[in-house]
Amino acid sequence: MSHLVTIWRAAQLVGVARGVLQQQVRDGALLLNDGMVSTDVLLKLYPGAKLEESGLLERVAQIRDEAFGRRVRERMLPSQEVLAQRLFVQSQELADVRRHLERYHALVIALQKSVRESVATHPGDAGWRNLEQRVTQGLAQALATESVGLLEVMDDMLKVMTAQVTVRPSGHEFSVEGRTNLLQSGLHAGLKLNYGCGNGSCGMCKVRVISGEVAKIQQFDYPLSETEKSQGYVLMCCHTAASSELTLEMLEATGPKDIPAQHITSRVRAVTTLAPDTVLLHLQTPRTHRLRFLAGQSVLLGWTMPGRPDVHTTYPVASCPCDDRNLLFFIARNESDALACRLFAGDIKIGTDVTVLGPTGDFVLSGGHRPLVFAACDEGFAPIKSLIEHAFSLDAAPSLSLFWLATRDDGHFYSNQCRAWSQALDQFEYELVTHSEVAVGAHQIALAMRADLFDIDCDFYLAGPPEFIHTLSDELRAAGVAAAQIFAQVP
Repeated sequence: MSHLVTIWRAAQLVGVARGVLQQQVRDGALLLNDGMVSTDVLLKLYPGAKLEESGLLERVAQIRDEAFGRRVRERMLPSQEVLAQRLFVQSQELADVRRHLERYHALVIALQKSVRESVATHPGDAGWRNLEQRVTQGLAQALATESVGLLEVMDDMLKVMTAQVTVRPSGHEFSVEGRTNLLQSGLHAGLKLNYGCGNGSCGMCKVRVISGEVAKIQQFDYPLSETEKSQGYVLMCCHTAASSELTLEMLEATGPKDIPAQHITSRVRAVTTLAPDTVLLHLQTPRTHRLRFLAGQSVLLGWTMPGRPDVHTTYPVASCPCDDRNLLFFIARNESDALACRLFAGDIKIGTDVTVLGPTGDFVLSGGHRPLVFAACDEGFAPIKSLIEHAFSLDAAPSLSLFWLATRDDGHFYSNQCRAWSQALDQFEYELVTHSEVAVGAHQIALAMRADLFDIDCDFYLAGPPEFIHTLSDELRAAGVAAAQIFAQVP
């Protein structure tokens, strides 16, 4: 018997990106039934789907493996209380189904008995005899044992292991795994959520539960009023999903204008040399004051030292908004950049306080479901990296492609990350280009794009020096790409 699941769950079951299924819906290859996907149709598109390939059994095996211990159990499984509640909900659904089946069974048995009595009363009536045979055969077929669909079994397991959360009014969806709270799970899924401290003090992540159950996993100081409690309001940072399906009502940011300016004193967590002239600066914010930003945005970093002039420089954030405490920046050696000079001189080191002011900029993903093409020149890779990781979290693009131009010897200072993405994700591909002249390298990238991508309706995101942006933008527009599909940031 066919089973209906959401596109989000269907992507989990067959192990593909949600954007791939959404593209198949738009192409007509995958038909929806009231917005849901039939498991029968899904298996026809993915006949090779196996439980073992989904990674579900491996995850369960890892949990049983004592070598992983408590850390893996906490990452992969909800708490015992949440598991018990989800299993209880599943058992209630099963009990309801059984009660309905028993009532239908009793109704059919009574009908069969009535038909047999009519046959006995009218032995010569062929109509009654035919009706008796049809009822008897139909009852036998209904009671016959049928094999349970593979995807239905997997769906039942996923309902216990992970919860599906639907956001109203946007309709966005995200999953809750392990013991993560609702806020962390939503941020990891790429949602632009409203929040502040992240520890239950400010109340900015307050949402209303429309349906489903939540469980408190952390104490909080923010005082919810009795009216708010009666209306189902909870703090996302201190609750997790207790039922397998949950619907929340909340407002989400629509763009950079909805992100407030923030002033945070962070601390240097690490300074890592990536290449002779490029370092990775890792800043960590306080637990109670995290940076809320959108992928692709920039911040102003400031450093103060007694007896030295204050230095401030704007850099794009190279990390994903889902990890709002740990901020990454790629900083190149540059004699005209005072903060970079202090960093390469060793004045800014582990434990140093660095102020963060921002975020600024509107170089963010525009939304939609087109394939995404990214192009970067040298340290222009920083905002591109943030956008790519955010796109992975959204899981909405059918494919992602990266073209990275290096104009100096260590220009591809993070190529190992590109290689890791390509090996782990089927929908991602990349090409590294090297040329000392920016315009020539940009032209080479345009030729490579034209060979592979210009027959596809894509969104293009470009980051690098002005000459790189202008050259590549002109090439794209000359090839017929609409200006509305080209997004650019000049550092």
